Amino acid sequence: MHSLSVRNVWLRSSRTFSTSARAAADNAMLYATDGIASDDDFNKAMVGVASVWCNKHLLGLGQEVKASLIEAGLIGYQFGTVGDQVETAAGGHHLDGMVTIPGCDKNMPGVLMALGRLNRPGLMVYGGTIRAGSCEGQPQLDIVSAFQAYGKYLQDGKTDKAESERYSTIRHSCPGPGACGGMYTANTMASAAEALGMTIPGSSSFPAQSQEKHDECASVGGVMRNLLEKNILPRDIMTRSAFETAMVLTVILGGSTNAVLHLIAMAHSVGIKLDIDDFQTISDRTPFLADLKPSGKYVMEDVYKLGGIPKILHFLLKEKLIDGNNMTVTGLTLGENLDRWVHKYGELDFHKQDVIRPLDKPIKETGHIRILKGNLAPGGAVAKITGKEGLGFVGKARVFDVENDFVKAVESGSIKKGEKTVVILRYLGPKGGPGMPEMLKPTSLIMGAGLGQDVACLTDGRFSGGSHGFVIGHVVPEAQVGGPIALVRDGDVIRVDAVKNSLEVDVSDEEMARRRAEWVAPPLKVSSGALYKYAKLVTDASHGCVTDA
Repeated sequence: MHSLSVRNVWLRSSRTFSTSARAAADNAMLYATDGIASDDDFNKAMVGVASVWCNKHLLGLGQEVKASLIEAGLIGYQFGTVGDQVETAAGGHHLDGMVTIPGCDKNMPGVLMALGRLNRPGLMVYGGTIRAGSCEGQPQLDIVSAFQAYGKYLQDGKTDKAESERYSTIRHSCPGPGACGGMYTANTMASAAEALGMTIPGSSSFPAQSQEKHDECASVGGVMRNLLEKNILPRDIMTRSAFETAMVLTVILGGSTNAVLHLIAMAHSVGIKLDIDDFQTISDRTPFLADLKPSGKYVMEDVYKLGGIPKILHFLLKEKLIDGNNMTVTGLTLGENLDRWVHKYGELDFHKQDVIRPLDKPIKETGHIRILKGNLAPGGAVAKITGKEGLGFVGKARVFDVENDFVKAVESGSIKKGEKTVVILRYLGPKGGPGMPEMLKPTSLIMGAGLGQDVACLTDGRFSGGSHGFVIGHVVPEAQVGGPIALVRDGDVIRVDAVKNSLEVDVSDEEMARRRAEWVAPPLKVSSGALYKYAKLVTDASHGCVTDA
């Protein structure tokens, strides 16, 4: 295999491999690594292999990718990382390209933002979904089962039998490596990345422990070499049309509300403006079709069994819901990739599976993502409304400034069935959190304790993709900056309308003004370090929580 020569002037690694005094030192250290096997390697393109080791198998996948790069005549430079370090490592080492291997929800948008900012040939290999767990009486467990087990334990009266069931659920929920198994944030963002064209076809639905995941890693070298030779860049792939495809797929699948935050930030990294209203536009014209957890029956492993995300994308393309002309990391268009996939595996068959419904039999005729606005969220809020929990909610506010205070309220039984309650969890936004912690524990307690029809959950923080029930997050402005959510008091009536997309508190403008005059901002929870800098720089959730706006 011929190597890509440093005579190709665009090779950034030539700065490291040149004969300058600085490069001599760099070269001396590179000899000590296992990435440089001979002097000829200094004439090859250097490709980073960023293993985000959040899951035990990802380092091994990275080693397989590295071997594939070497086989393709490239240098594989593997390093462990977190999502937001990829940009620094790749830039600092003058890498010619990047293969990123994330395995969880937030590090996927992190590595894609890095690739977008660097704009060097690169792709993402998803670590893959976990297998479903099982135990007696519960044939399909996952991590949310474990979270909800405590609420059920409380509901069942903390008996020995309830404790035994709780233990069994926790013990069997996670049978091996891989990301959380439902259509939670990890699988949502992996599917979105594939729809964007930033992964090899099938990457998002190959389970962590499948042979296809190993085959994918083995194919990376040829794909990466093609990207380098043709100089296909992330900004050639992550276009406005590609982001619209990702949004459509997210709605079809009933994906995580975090996709709104992450896709806006990812688009910002490649110079494209997305906003929350774009999601409402897509949601208005796109049905919710997938019977996937957390609100449904199936998990991502079932999507793999029906033929994977490419089959679903092909169906959407055939129905003219997405654009097949977008470029992908294969060097082919999305449509060309999908045609090859269905030629090999066949089209989506609605008679042989009920994971994905046909367009004329949706779970909900419009999307589950609803962008709400009103006097409680003038800058917007993001709701996950599948229709199963109803399309509206009216209840009295119970306000909590600390998450654990809410947990204690559930434990004590002060939040009761039959009483329509809007639990407000605040001072958890980008600045107040800081960093918008996920409210999976509260929503899991609500559902596990059987309070799903009685309690809505409203926060300026975020929800896990595993959260379900009547949940509304990303409230803007957040409490920390004096948004209306900071002024709500116990007993105020909150009205949510997911048809009109409104979020209102029944308090007069005059009373809100009086409360605002009395309100004093609490100090930030951090006063130094990286999180302090973040809190000072970060934009609101409706603008993607970016720090370079």
